[in-house]
Amino acid sequence: MNALHPKKLLLSKWTAVKSVDRQKHFLVVTVIEPEPPEAPVEWVEIEAVYSKKVQRIRWRELLDDTLWKQGWL
Repeated sequence: MNALHPKKLLLSKWTAVKSVDRQKHFLVVTVIEPEPPEAPVEWVEIEAVYSKKVQRIRWRELLDDTLWKQGWL
């Protein structure tokens, strides 16, 4: 997998390896900025494409190939 930077995740597409609430395709809709601006980004909000349900996850979870694949597969 290519290296990811949290600030470049906005609007990126992801496929869950195992369905999450019967959803497989997600879009990163928000990169949550930390309270002190110099702190690293830890959280993103992903939105299910079909149900529009939003959930917050740690952005580093997207690096785990057993949970997520980049793009819509």
